[in-house]
Amino acid sequence: MKVVIDTNIIFSALLRGGQRYRDILFFENAEFYSCKYTIVEIFKHKEKIVKCSKQAEEVVLEILYRILKNIHIVNEELISKERLMEAYDLCQDIDEKDSVFVALTLELDGVLWTGDKKLKEGLKKKGFGRFFEKKIR
Repeated sequence: MKVVIDTNIIFSALLRGGQRYRDILFFENAEFYSCKYTIVEIFKHKEKIVKCSKQAEEVVLEILYRILKNIHIVNEELISKERLMEAYDLCQDIDEKDSVFVALTLELDGVLWTGDKKLKEGLKKKGFGRFFEKKIR
């Protein structure tokens, strides 16, 4: 199974209580993918992530390294224009920044793992139901 991970899942995995997310990333029988955009978002919010994690920056970066080793990072330029347009149409009135994750999901014929309830509900209303469903406790 191909699972596309959006940035908020990685953020959650980096926080102190994120062990369950990390367990899924490290032990689930799936192939995980994300976009290059994820890396930019992580480093854009690095200080906030470190502060919220209540861990040393070195610890957070080590966890990030271990997480990223388990994710195929895809260059958005490799996603077909058709899939990008389809995803934009789905996301434009929800959050167009998430279009790239939806496009990658469509391109890979995979499922999307997101913690963004607004995105998930908005996509469901439009008939998109390709989600990775795991209970995080």
